[in-house]
Amino acid sequence: MWDDVWNNTKALNGWSSLLFGLSLLGMLYGAGHYVVHLPIFPIRAMQLEAAPQRAEVAQIEAAAGRAVRGNFFTVDLEAVRRTFEEVPWVRAASVRRAFPWKLEIALEEQVALARWDSGQLVNTHGEVFAGETSEALPKFSGQPDSAAEVTRMYRALSEQLAPLDQKIAQISLSPRHAWQLRLENGTVLELGREQAEQRLARYVAAYPRSLATLPTPPRYVDLRYGNGFAAYFAGGRA
Repeated sequence: MWDDVWNNTKALNGWSSLLFGLSLLGMLYGAGHYVVHLPIFPIRAMQLEAAPQRAEVAQIEAAAGRAVRGNFFTVDLEAVRRTFEEVPWVRAASVRRAFPWKLEIALEEQVALARWDSGQLVNTHGEVFAGETSEALPKFSGQPDSAAEVTRMYRALSEQLAPLDQKIAQISLSPRHAWQLRLENGTVLELGREQAEQRLARYVAAYPRSLATLPTPPRYVDLRYGNGFAAYFAGGRA
């Protein structure tokens, strides 16, 4: 077989071309690998697309110092992104190269919507995160994995209460999946496990003609009745 190959000029030329091509590819790969690892492509700057509002600049700079390794071509962008997302008040980050020596960073910061049972905060996406704020925020209470559900219900019930100019100070979801509200005026609304939105709609419809004219708001309103509700006032009056 090999005698036939050596005696066949066309075959020899083909093998020569193949070997030359493989050698050239190997040389190009080696040269490219050498060039991109040279210290002539250091990362000299990182640019934030917008100034942070809640995240501390010092913590962002410290994260950059921990994460950025290698040069412009070899830096691990995914590792950089994950490190930035560990900074308090940073919900998400994106990182991209800007030739020839810069990284561009975009940070999405947390927007606090409420306080959670554990002392943490809930963002506008219904996610629990660690953070501190002096803002006056409503309180959410529920099971560890129920923050998104509580957030959705808070928005729906807040919209229903808007015509009465009443706001929710606390919304609670019990282990038995029963809903309870405490309004900013001190009234507690017991909504129960079923048809919470329909029950609150009944309260909103009745409030102007039955409760708004009273000198003080009710202390407690039980809406778990089939077609009505019971209101209780300070001093035991109902």
